[in-house]
Amino acid sequence: MDLAKQLASRVSTLSPSTTLAITAKAKEMKESGIDVIGLGAGEPDYNTPEPILEAAWRSMKEGKTKYTPSGGLPALKDAVIGKLERDQGLTYTRTEVMIGIGAKHVLYTLFQTILDPTDEVIIPAPYWVSYPEQVKLAGGVPVVVQATAEAEFKVTASQIEVAITSKTKALILNSPGNPTGMVYTEEELKAIAEVCKARDIWIISDEIYEKLVYGTAKHVSIATLSDDAKTRTFIINGVSKSHSMTGWRIGFIAGNEEVVKAMTNLASHSTSNPVTTSQYAAIEAYNGSQDAVEMMRKSFSSRLERIYPQIQAIPGFNTVKPQGAFYLLPDVSEAVKHTGYENVDAFAKALLEEANVAVIPGSGFGSEETIRLSYATSIDLLEEAVHRIDQFVKSKWND
Repeated sequence: MDLAKQLASRVSTLSPSTTLAITAKAKEMKESGIDVIGLGAGEPDYNTPEPILEAAWRSMKEGKTKYTPSGGLPALKDAVIGKLERDQGLTYTRTEVMIGIGAKHVLYTLFQTILDPTDEVIIPAPYWVSYPEQVKLAGGVPVVVQATAEAEFKVTASQIEVAITSKTKALILNSPGNPTGMVYTEEELKAIAEVCKARDIWIISDEIYEKLVYGTAKHVSIATLSDDAKTRTFIINGVSKSHSMTGWRIGFIAGNEEVVKAMTNLASHSTSNPVTTSQYAAIEAYNGSQDAVEMMRKSFSSRLERIYPQIQAIPGFNTVKPQGAFYLLPDVSEAVKHTGYENVDAFAKALLEEANVAVIPGSGFGSEETIRLSYATSIDLLEEAVHRIDQFVKSKWND
């Protein structure tokens, strides 16, 4: 029997997560004794803050280890509602909020809920690796709109308008962005909101890096710009990046009540409920002190200021300075050309195998000439990694 023929078509064409694959390979090499520096993982290098750990432990000791409502604990929904009111000045009710098993699961459930076969979703590139795959899993069609380095990797309202067809169902916005770290301004978002209003499409606003903004940049949720923008926007967020809780798997959606209700019904047949202990941890994350969140933000900002000029100094690297998240996305096409590699994927593979530095090739993000480097690691390791990359490129450079 040809087992491959037994696979459903919905999964047979899926691309694996480039980020997770590279990270797994780097960990495997480290476990075998190789001194690998991983700049691939998209997670803070800090442990979850102590008060959150204590809240989780306390909940278990108190016997709070049973099923919860499929859409999340009412107390966690209230914590999310309080966070949105406090940070964005937005008002939601419990019926407009669903808790999911990480923001990734929330996005997956949303696409499964709103997309029919051939519905189109506009995805600005560079994009997070899972957006196109999740759209395809729901039977939808990803429509990629390419942003350029000259435009700071941000698409314009006019680009979006050109991409909209009669089949367009939604636009995905990710600000601050992964893998670019770029932040849309209020003026840029206003123009985009007007296009979405005129063409009557949903806005999916992925704000998972909301707390990680630097310099003069300011995070603005597109849902805050008008009543119409709020009505057509789904805010996606969670505690993974802001509170260093990637493994706890808690995310949320806030938006249209009917869609959220349908998502909750779907979750009831697929996941039952988010992990109970994690939900109690997330309640503390949102309701407790935010000092650790600010401490981490300042640390990432400091690392960026230290490491950015060093990355720029590597021959053949050209990097737009990010304004948020914890990624750099240098264009390495010149370095690839002068080091003799066929493409960026081969260049990144050689960096891992010869220089022992793990980076993510931009092909997984819809950006073929770039690599993504995470600076969510110690400054000493970052500077050593940059030194290795610099020496690797110089040793291979030819005119």
